[in-house]
Amino acid sequence: MKIGLAYDLKEAVGAAPGCPEDALEEYDSPETVEAIATALEPLGHSVVKLGGGREFITNILQNNIDFVFNISEGLGNHRSREAQVPAILEMLDIPYSGSDPQCLAICLDKPLTKRLVATAGIRTPRWQLVTDYSQLKEIPLDGFPLPAFVKPAYEGSSKGIRLGSRTETAAQIAEVAAELLEHYRQPVMVEEFIAGDEVPVGMVGNSPAKVLGIMRVLAKKSSAYFIYSLEVKREWEQLVDYECPAQLETGILEEIANSSLRVFKVLGCRDFARLDFKLSSEGVPYFLEINPLAGLNPKSGDLPIMANKLGWSYQTLISAILNAALQRYPQCVRG
Repeated sequence: MKIGLAYDLKEAVGAAPGCPEDALEEYDSPETVEAIATALEPLGHSVVKLGGGREFITNILQNNIDFVFNISEGLGNHRSREAQVPAILEMLDIPYSGSDPQCLAICLDKPLTKRLVATAGIRTPRWQLVTDYSQLKEIPLDGFPLPAFVKPAYEGSSKGIRLGSRTETAAQIAEVAAELLEHYRQPVMVEEFIAGDEVPVGMVGNSPAKVLGIMRVLAKKSSAYFIYSLEVKREWEQLVDYECPAQLETGILEEIANSSLRVFKVLGCRDFARLDFKLSSEGVPYFLEINPLAGLNPKSGDLPIMANKLGWSYQTLISAILNAALQRYPQCVRG
């Protein structure tokens, strides 16, 4: 097959004046694009690099592409930005990997995701949504469970999530929320802080989807509490260890796995995803969020790290994602 790669590179997007320091955090590197291309070509496919934005539109119209492997994060500050490329591909009737526009738009909207997941009976921390400065005075934050965690409502890749996102008082909540409203120009979530282990979960496949692995993020230096913040993710080799399979009690692992499968299905995810859970001090799992467009950097992406620790090569992971997608498109599979 002739497979197109859709992606957005950090250097191609560029940060606009006045944007926060982590504005480009979600976008990919040439290393990731090359790794995916290198994994696909030995499977018998030719790869065309489509890029993102206007470049993607030009290239998809000029090349006769059979299938698109999509990792494009989309452009702008829109809560539906991850749906941009899949929406164009559906309009052009071109098959592609990953979740559809509706799923991607929902999952980037953390408050909406939490509403849907909670309705399905999945445990998630208590939260409040702050949409503007005036609302900071209206929400009764004095009654909110403390400590609390404050983060942007429509971001991924830990954008806006820093060591200072954990707040101890209503005054601190208001201060951090006001700063995020100004810098990220979107609503802010105030969420109950769950103090225990960070537990990412990898999902691959469809009908049925399978839990690839459950991983525990362990700080190399002990502290009163751990935050898997942007600072930590940028220096992960020095600051954390990844334990996969996670050494947790069987009952906890079963609850996390079952909750992951339900969340994946309820939100309509396809092919692959990464979910984030946190454990309370009593070992109770809480769903935080899901990324149906999980990062695939071969060295630093949580999903590739998880796959590697479970004995999967990077090519095996990419092939599994591709094969899951191709199940939906029998016209792409040639005997």
